[in-house]
Amino acid sequence: MAETTALPTAAATGPRLYTQIDWAPLALVPALALAALPLIGSSSTWITLTAAGLAMGMIIFIIASGLTLIFGLMDVLNFGHGVFIALGAFMAVTVLGMMPGWMGSANIGLNLAAIAVAMVGAMVVAGAIGLFFERVIVRRVYGQHLKQILITMGGMVVGEELIKVFWGPQQIALNLPASFRGAILFGDSAIEKYRILAVAVGLTVFVAMMIVLNRTKLGLLIRAGVQDREMVESLGYRIKRLFVGVFVAGSALAGLGGVMWGLYQQSVIPQMGAHVNVLIFIVIIIGGLGSTGGCFLGALLVGLLANYTGFLAPKVALFSNILLMVAILLWRPQGLYQVTNR
Repeated sequence: MAETTALPTAAATGPRLYTQIDWAPLALVPALALAALPLIGSSSTWITLTAAGLAMGMIIFIIASGLTLIFGLMDVLNFGHGVFIALGAFMAVTVLGMMPGWMGSANIGLNLAAIAVAMVGAMVVAGAIGLFFERVIVRRVYGQHLKQILITMGGMVVGEELIKVFWGPQQIALNLPASFRGAILFGDSAIEKYRILAVAVGLTVFVAMMIVLNRTKLGLLIRAGVQDREMVESLGYRIKRLFVGVFVAGSALAGLGGVMWGLYQQSVIPQMGAHVNVLIFIVIIIGGLGSTGGCFLGALLVGLLANYTGFLAPKVALFSNILLMVAILLWRPQGLYQVTNR
């Protein structure tokens, strides 16, 4: 279609997705880590805490990335996002429970295969429920933020009760595969094996999202549709279908995050999604509402600060993420990376 050359112009005036790199926020993660070193004193303890904080930040990014995608590209405040996280975690319980041989094997390949199957299962189920959620609940309140908040919170409550119907209200253990239990020692520093996997998965999700949004025609169409829906539809593209796909993808990412969070906690409860909802919104506010890169940096900052303050001042750790958000917003009221159409 010859007229599609108009799309880059529309996308260029839409959400600013890293055509120019703002280096100041990128310096915050290493600056925080270096500032904590003299306070902690021991370099081995600092390495352990830093590795744990980065891994925690990666998991937080995974569970928040879906909501960032949905809000950034669809302008939908989905307060029911937590139910997809819980659903993903409970799917992991079911799928991994069906593979005790793979989970208990000392073969790391079988352990990774079991986790991969659980991830795929969680993403498929969460994505399918997300499609139903969008069609039945969210579609009725596009462009109405207050109604979005109310109706999606109601959807989360109903979702939690349905989880209790299928899996029960009690806490369920979710054990790590045999190869990911314990830690790897580097001198006096210890890095848990599962945290290494969490970093790898988090980086994979981040790179994949950035490539799709910034280097593919699909990402170009979605970004152009956010800015000028009528123009893109006039070129023959069905933006409504693309936006439904974005919601399904965001729900699937929440399901993936639920698997990672459940394995991190090594237990799951129906309310786990609601428990992390506040943390998710703090991260996307810090990053800049709708900014994928900002969400990534915000999650890393939250993870690092939680681990450092937990070691240095445990009482402060209880509200360290709030202090971080306040500090960031005093510096940049729109978040680390402002999205221009907000």
